[in-house]
Amino acid sequence: MHSFPIDLFVDMLSFYTIHMCYHIWPFSVDSYLSGICNQLEPLYSDVCMLCRHPLITRTLARRNRMMNMLPSRKAALKLHHLFTPLRHFPPHSHDNHLFCALLLSGFFTLHHLSELVWPDDTDLQSWWKVIPRASVTVTASSYGYMLPEHKADRLFAGSNILISNTFAPAGIVPSAIFNKYLSSHNSLFSMQPMLWLTECGQVPTCRWLLSCLHDVIPDSDIMGHSLCAGGVTFFASIGWPDDCIQALGCWSSQAFWIYIPTHPIVMQALPHCCNPVYGISSHHYPSSS
Repeated sequence: MHSFPIDLFVDMLSFYTIHMCYHIWPFSVDSYLSGICNQLEPLYSDVCMLCRHPLITRTLARRNRMMNMLPSRKAALKLHHLFTPLRHFPPHSHDNHLFCALLLSGFFTLHHLSELVWPDDTDLQSWWKVIPRASVTVTASSYGYMLPEHKADRLFAGSNILISNTFAPAGIVPSAIFNKYLSSHNSLFSMQPMLWLTECGQVPTCRWLLSCLHDVIPDSDIMGHSLCAGGVTFFASIGWPDDCIQALGCWSSQAFWIYIPTHPIVMQALPHCCNPVYGISSHHYPSSS
């Protein structure tokens, strides 16, 4: 149809790459090239080498750059969002204690939602990732537990999480909220080995936590990653160094900056401002990660 010769050559695959990028997203063209290699390799033994030619890879990279979409990020949870659930959910039920404890734990430890609760898909639910009740440690000003495994735990040894009241803003005492939930947990499920349990005796899911969150914050931009993004923004605003935030969130790189919605220059200026509400200086460092 295009009067091309029957033999494969690099320019033809380059033209094909540009042609397909006008019809589908460039990220999918790479899969199309893999399919071509799979089908044509019995007839053209060098088709795989041609698809890895620098002209083909650079053409595809250029189209990805020209047609790149801006990342879609959910809004970060802010400090006034933390006060809203504490006022909206009075401590009269076990689920209210559970939701408030999960909210503060996810915010101040930069947890991903899947590290605190179960996925909605039952095929992805694993008992290996459930936080054990026996690992809880409580002091007068802090509480902690062991996170069994996460994406950065290559040795599957787990991580000891410690949440201190020192870094919480004035008016929020994470250890007191957690102790209320722990007392309710001990009275209802003293024989259960799981730390986070609803009134029905089930491990909470993402849908359960997000439904409670949207009951008090009816904002479609607030989702599961909002807890982690809000915590990163909060610690950056009070002057924590990048390496401390990176260690707290168990990131292997400085990818945590994508969670911060405020410009970095503004974030660096915030710790130098006098803000007596937080009661935290820029010299505080995380006690554990």
